[in-house]
Amino acid sequence: MLGIFKKGLAKTLEKLNEIAPKRSVKIHKEVLEELLIASDIEYELVELILEHLSDEVSRNELEVALLNLFRGESFYDRVVAKEIQAKPCVRLIMGVNGAGKTTTIAKLTQRFKQEGKSVLLGAGDTFRAAAIEQLSLWAKKLEVPIVYSQQGHDPSAVAFDAITSGLAKNVDEILIDTAGRLHNQTNLKNELVKIARICDKALKGAPHQKILIIDGTQGSSAIAQAKVFEEALGIDGVIVTKLDGTSKGGALISIMKELRVPILFVGVGEKAQDLVPFVQEEYINSLLDGLFADS
Repeated sequence: MLGIFKKGLAKTLEKLNEIAPKRSVKIHKEVLEELLIASDIEYELVELILEHLSDEVSRNELEVALLNLFRGESFYDRVVAKEIQAKPCVRLIMGVNGAGKTTTIAKLTQRFKQEGKSVLLGAGDTFRAAAIEQLSLWAKKLEVPIVYSQQGHDPSAVAFDAITSGLAKNVDEILIDTAGRLHNQTNLKNELVKIARICDKALKGAPHQKILIIDGTQGSSAIAQAKVFEEALGIDGVIVTKLDGTSKGGALISIMKELRVPILFVGVGEKAQDLVPFVQEEYINSLLDGLFADS
């Protein structure tokens, strides 16, 4: 798994090596500050990380400081417990257009199928004909049922029909796509709230997980977008896509700290197996491998 995170962070580590081409067992705090900011960790968070470290920082010191940021946070256990209890598990997939929602839904579907689970898709982004078409093509390719309607139809009706169909088919997983039109935040909020309300009407307690897809190439700037969805409906977990295509890999630390929700998966390539579970320690160690020489 460590190698997969190194693959995802390759461009980030390449950028850091340009700033400090010679790795050492200790890094001066000022240089380390520059490196962490260059990786797209927000400035205020970098200051918090470095606050109590010595002038010459060792790998172990920085690793402890990074892990301490999240010590005592309970959000991982909360989300895992929530999804284990639900069948079918209804997952609402949110995110701005272009973040990689459709592809991520397809990768999640493949992952669930490999685990022996049955999946049904709901094409709830009814504002874009292309979104309905793309998800329908994936459903056909992956041989899973899909519920959809014509462009412009009520997305909450699609969500309701997807859940009732999933219940009838006794599926394990229901993945419902949603629109991501940030230019009209009021409409987006009202739409998401209505979809969630209708999901609960179709199946008490649904949606069981609200997942936000974040484009990794946007780095920390995606946090502002994420907060729109958090304020509208709340977020239970995040999937960061296109991590392999960006030099902003440090942004994941900012995303976790700012949003206070777990990163569930990261996308490090085009293939289904390139959507990998996010493991804090392995991600941090992959980042540190690019900063420090072996002691």
